[in-house]
Amino acid sequence: MSHTDLAKTIEAAWDDRASVGAGTTGPVREAVEAALELLDSGTLRVAEKGEGGWTVHQWLKKAVLLSFRLTDMGAIPGGPGGSTWWDKVPSKFDGWGENRFRAAGFRAVPGAIVRRGAHVAPGVVLMPSFVNLGAHVGENTMVDTWATVGSCAQIGRDCHLAGGVGIGGVLEPAGAQPVILEDGVFVGSRAVVVEGVRVGREAVLGAGVVLTSSTVIVDVTGDAPVESRGFVPPRSVVIPGTRPKRFPAGEFGVPCALVIGQRSATTDRKVSLNAALRDFAVPV
Repeated sequence: MSHTDLAKTIEAAWDDRASVGAGTTGPVREAVEAALELLDSGTLRVAEKGEGGWTVHQWLKKAVLLSFRLTDMGAIPGGPGGSTWWDKVPSKFDGWGENRFRAAGFRAVPGAIVRRGAHVAPGVVLMPSFVNLGAHVGENTMVDTWATVGSCAQIGRDCHLAGGVGIGGVLEPAGAQPVILEDGVFVGSRAVVVEGVRVGREAVLGAGVVLTSSTVIVDVTGDAPVESRGFVPPRSVVIPGTRPKRFPAGEFGVPCALVIGQRSATTDRKVSLNAALRDFAVPV
């Protein structure tokens, strides 16, 4: 099936999804399985950047959702010490041997969990971490210890997700936007990015930054604060902040994110978080 035919078949199945189940055979099952394989291999991705900006292929998300209807729960091999899980989605590494790992070209240390349907590009390093189905992790990106890459999240090339980072996933509603980190983004320890937020290329998010679709992002580099939501401009350096808000009980500080500057042109894309913030006299 061509990609166009796959999309048409999956869209039609989605519209009639109440009739899709574990006993479904034929073109619908074949189309969903083909879509998952294309996501797994990186041939297709849920979102991609073109000349006009980012395009989200919602039919691929629908394929992921339909796969849950098509699959019964079962024992999933590949757990620590030869154990098994009880789930609907197999491990990406099920049945892999040395030759398959060498061909894939990335590192996966003990404790790294990737579900089938997620793409991990060559040069990636996976510390003990979790990458969910539909996600895309670009070349030479570091996914550090206990970091999580949610379903359909799009992580660019040369990114660094520090320890404990949480990148949110999105499946339902089917039209919701995935989290997107463009190339060269550095995300500090315990930072959280969810609800379809997009982080522009080579931006730096300081430790503990929390970005949701409703988080106010305040650029404080000019004479007056400039507020936005849902998007971090390229090369921005962002730290956690608060701003006052009045409630019936009084005025309190509520969380926000502060853009405190831009990465300098001389700063290497793989610079540590400490070095990226040093120019602004901000502690990590």
